[in-house]
Amino acid sequence: MSAAPYASLKGMSKSFGSVNVLKAVDFDVRPGEVHALLGENGAGKSTLIKMMSGLYKPDEGAFTVDGEEVNFNSTRDAAAKGIATVYQELLLFPELSVAENVFLGNYPRTSAGTIDWKTVREKTRDLLDQLDSPELDVDAKVLTLSVAQRQRVEIAKALGKKARILIMDEPTASLVESDVQRLMSVVRQLRDRGVGIVYVSHRMAEIFALADRVTVIRDGAHVATCDIGDVDEDDLVSMMVGRSIESLFPKQEANIGEPVLEVRNLHRGHLVRDISFTLRRGEILGIAGLVGSGRTELALTIFGMTPAREGEILIDGKLVAITSPTRARDLGIAYVPEDRGLQGLVKPMTIKQNVTMATMANVSSGIFLKAGEEARRALDAVRRLSIRCREIDQTVSELSGGNQQKVVIAKWLETVPKVLILDEPTRGVDVGAKAEIHSIMGELVKQGVAILMISSELPEVLGMSDRVLVMSGGQVTGEIDRADATPERVGAAMTAHRTKETAE
Repeated sequence: MSAAPYASLKGMSKSFGSVNVLKAVDFDVRPGEVHALLGENGAGKSTLIKMMSGLYKPDEGAFTVDGEEVNFNSTRDAAAKGIATVYQELLLFPELSVAENVFLGNYPRTSAGTIDWKTVREKTRDLLDQLDSPELDVDAKVLTLSVAQRQRVEIAKALGKKARILIMDEPTASLVESDVQRLMSVVRQLRDRGVGIVYVSHRMAEIFALADRVTVIRDGAHVATCDIGDVDEDDLVSMMVGRSIESLFPKQEANIGEPVLEVRNLHRGHLVRDISFTLRRGEILGIAGLVGSGRTELALTIFGMTPAREGEILIDGKLVAITSPTRARDLGIAYVPEDRGLQGLVKPMTIKQNVTMATMANVSSGIFLKAGEEARRALDAVRRLSIRCREIDQTVSELSGGNQQKVVIAKWLETVPKVLILDEPTRGVDVGAKAEIHSIMGELVKQGVAILMISSELPEVLGMSDRVLVMSGGQVTGEIDRADATPERVGAAMTAHRTKETAE
């Protein structure tokens, strides 16, 4: 691709206090290309795109647009040069309509100086049609839309400002698979119309499906810029983490022992119906299924958050009644939830406080906190799980996604669980952190912990599980040993219940 860049950054550096976040990074965006920007959490990606967006000013370096050096003081300056950003947290006003959001701050005016609402609606309709979104009502309030629909409104807003460079920061992080495919189609359409797209994502499948070029940064420094056809996934992972990773799924062989958790005819509602399975010591039992299959609901029932209405649960062969998470914890069950930010952590609190939160009795005497014991346990967790932080008194909100996930795992390991339920253990973390979490899982099963792993990523299920339990419509539709688990067999079981219902 030989077209001159729309925008070019040379030697961009940025520090916050004594921390050098970016170190002389080069990056450019060309017309009609998708340029993927990769790096681990904390590598400097967000800082780079915020400088392009006008949120941050560089300490050093030159930024040119159309060959002319620019110096942005605000996002308005960036927008005037045709640069727009769609962040993971969408910047829309939920109480306003789609059309009002698309042209907010940029409303067409009548000759009398009032807002030309007719033109606003017509132009919004035209922009949405360009994004193949005929179902979106321009007068609908944004709060009534799905996440995927809101995202298309955000993209329409960028196009309404005649964006020539569109920066997309983790655009598929909150989307289901069908919406991911639709978004990727929109990205291709924009590329074909000459828009230059900066695409930030941890998902390698998307990178190879969309990108024309890829730039990798590590520890704030530029590592490489390559045509996507010149690299494979192993190359990119090695560039990102600075070491060779033989596999993202370092499955370690463990001695699988006697049953530790047995579930018999468990029933909670339409998403947990007559479920039976056995989980053994030292085993990873993966649970696969489409969104709405009942995977998380099963975990919540086992953990006592939504207690079972019928059926039996046995721990070490003994029948137990799990009526609350506290009871589950006391029986040796731990649960790392799907949404670590809302359910797994108290982000304004420190690493130390989060690690010991589920086991306060171990670090207190009556109403008095044993500060030394709390610190000792937190330091031990940081070392064991390689949590990257400045100190244990650092607030969890300051950590990367992967390190936040390690803190949640550390919190529940303090309970010394027999059964560890991991719901989407590597969602939203970079490839380096993903491999580290998989390694932690491997060490735990070697120690005899039994792991129930729920994942939407089929490669993760196949790569880490000793057996795979497949769910659909709240029921188990397949149980497959590791040696026999293929994408085809698991995929067929994931849709089995729905196929049966359709046939009926």
